[in-house]
Amino acid sequence: MGGVIVDGSLDDGHISDAMLTAYLDAVDTVMEHDYATATTAEQLFIQEHVAAMNNLALAVDTLGDATSVLMTATSVAEVASEADTAPEQVALQEMLTTDEYSIDTQEVATYNQALDSVEGYAQQAGAFMAAANNNSLTNSIDSYAAQNNIIIGNYSALTYTQSIDEFVITWDNYGNATGWNGYLTDEMKEADDVYGAATYIMQHGSLANSEG
Repeated sequence: MGGVIVDGSLDDGHISDAMLTAYLDAVDTVMEHDYATATTAEQLFIQEHVAAMNNLALAVDTLGDATSVLMTATSVAEVASEADTAPEQVALQEMLTTDEYSIDTQEVATYNQALDSVEGYAQQAGAFMAAANNNSLTNSIDSYAAQNNIIIGNYSALTYTQSIDEFVITWDNYGNATGWNGYLTDEMKEADDVYGAATYIMQHGSLANSEG
């Protein structure tokens, strides 16, 4: 048996310049991250802050793409609702039946997930940096680690729960998980702060560019 594949059958498998750029950017992000074992709580929180900021930048890119899709569709829908001639209405109705100018549940879900990711990573990044600058918190963790012969950087998990203002650090190697709460009460931010940070990253690539 024989057969001939048609021209362009494997076009979808091509690696585009955009895909290559995204891959190289991801490699750079990994290579630039400081993976050295932290010996103090301050170092630990700074490393986690950097990781959260990298994730936040990616989440903002995803949110920007998702927002663009929704804005394109909704703007056409608004124009369609104001069309006052039959030819205009027919043309716009045809546009709204195409994927580019319509919204489905998956696109809405993608947008909502992206927005949640921006909130989550922004919360983590802010919490970890605030923690790194909180001497009372870092001294407490350093003291606890010293008393229990724990190498701080050998942790297996670090979480922050905003609703109860609590950090929990887990050291599986030592069979230990300990929480610290109430240290960031004065560091809470509202939605405007999150959107402001996201907008800055979209415009300048990184909050680090605002320094100096």
